[in-house]
Amino acid sequence: MNAMLLALLDNRRPDRARTVPAARASPASRMRRWADPAAVLAATALIAVRAAGLGRWIVDDAAVTFAYARSVDEGLGPVQLPGAAPVEGYSNPSWLALMALGRRLGLFDHGAFLGVSDLVLYPKALALLCTAGTLACIAWTARAVLPGRAWAVTLLAGTALATNLSYVAWSFSGLENPLYGLSAAATAALLVRGVTRGDLTAPRTAVAAATIALLAALTRPDGAVLAGAYPLVLALFVRRRELPRSVRALALHAGVVAVPYGAFLLWRHAVFGLWVPNTAVAKAQQTPRLAQLAQTGDLLTYAGWAFALIGALCAGAVLARPGTGRRALVALLVPLLLSLLAYGVLGRDWMALYRFATPVWVLAAAVAALSAVVLWEAEGTRGKAVLVAALTGALVLSHAGQADREASFRAHPTLSMCFVAERYGQVFNAYAQRLGLRHATVALPDLGGTLLTTRLRVLDLAGLTDRRVADAYASGDMSALRDHVLRAERPELLHVHTAWVSKPGLTVARLAEAGYVPLYRQQNGGDFVRADAVHDPARITAVRAWAEPRLDRLIASQDHTSGCGATLTPGQGAAL
Repeated sequence: MNAMLLALLDNRRPDRARTVPAARASPASRMRRWADPAAVLAATALIAVRAAGLGRWIVDDAAVTFAYARSVDEGLGPVQLPGAAPVEGYSNPSWLALMALGRRLGLFDHGAFLGVSDLVLYPKALALLCTAGTLACIAWTARAVLPGRAWAVTLLAGTALATNLSYVAWSFSGLENPLYGLSAAATAALLVRGVTRGDLTAPRTAVAAATIALLAALTRPDGAVLAGAYPLVLALFVRRRELPRSVRALALHAGVVAVPYGAFLLWRHAVFGLWVPNTAVAKAQQTPRLAQLAQTGDLLTYAGWAFALIGALCAGAVLARPGTGRRALVALLVPLLLSLLAYGVLGRDWMALYRFATPVWVLAAAVAALSAVVLWEAEGTRGKAVLVAALTGALVLSHAGQADREASFRAHPTLSMCFVAERYGQVFNAYAQRLGLRHATVALPDLGGTLLTTRLRVLDLAGLTDRRVADAYASGDMSALRDHVLRAERPELLHVHTAWVSKPGLTVARLAEAGYVPLYRQQNGGDFVRADAVHDPARITAVRAWAEPRLDRLIASQDHTSGCGATLTPGQGAAL
């Protein structure tokens, strides 16, 4: 990866030495030298400005990884809370490692910087670096085809990404998306460079492609699909006389991916007893069906048919003409198609704006931008003007078509870490304190902010960090889930709402049969306490009176884009 950035900053074609001494370089030469880095910085700034519109929002799912990073850094191992059993309640080991490293260095989960909590600032800073790296990879890709116009490809791709709130929001959500997007862009860059330079079978190319594929597989489970990009491109471009070298390169690539990833899988099974993350079990990912691939059409609708059509026409025109552009585009399309395949076979996500599509957006933007600029170079003045007008109009239409959905997301982004920390972590700490429950368990489905603030033992009703609950979801046995929660675990405190009532069948009536009484009613569920756990029934009445006005205000005025103080620590809210 460092080689890519150095090559970008050097801004020289690899096959041609510089002929003009630095001291005599013309203004035009100096401008060309800095054009690509300037384009990377400008496009990064565009995306950063768009991301700033979401304020300090960090999605609550990201905070689950933050809690695990805290445990790992404190020497407790991969557990959700001190004393809990090891369960792989995360699916992003490489991102978790970055969070734990940041905490060890004092950059994360320690306090605030310039008034912003490092729980917000650190992951967003990493996202900004990954975004810059992604754009640098796109520039590096373009320079293999258009050494004098790579800046234009970078700006066009960056603009397309900046107008795509799905890419921006999920890259700056605190989740692993920006690292996954960077892995996809780096894979594409290596493949294009290998094809255009003729060193696709070189050992260094095979090892670099394998290393990035390994990073992608450890960033998200579906990232493993990128391991197939290098073998496929090799198969497409290998010549008969290069067959022995290709076989050696393929074997080297397979070994670099398989050996460490195999070791990781053995470690996972030894520690957690599973070959896949517990999150995959909880989400009950089924064997993919061909019909699922149709959901990739949703991405075309969101990106805008006009922009997708213009991009496809440009790509088709480039593919129809022999030359470096066609070879590069074929190599670039391979990881894009693999990413689309991975997106299609995943189960639909409940979160808005296509959380799993980040690598698709990155690679599609690179394909469209590279194709458009290659075509622009080949056209006359009139053709260039038509192409610029078509691309500008398509981007404007695409942005306008997303406007309503994006306005809704900006106003009410997916459940935030700070809201969960206050609503469930701090409020249930206060419940336990006021009800005299010293060593209580709380069962609830909204976990991230809760884990960062609770002093209670937590039973995850979503199953991400609970093996028994995950197994029940995977088998569809909701009776077993209810028995586990209401008979085996019998938590003193419990919260359910909306789908977490209907899906597992934890209805108010069933809770009442199990001895639970309400503390606060919310929608079809609410907050409950097991009556026999409270020695003084008058406390329950007092807590109801205390909770209702506070929670009414909190829920009515919830702001998912604001912060929640400098730190989130266990026991917060007990004195409310």
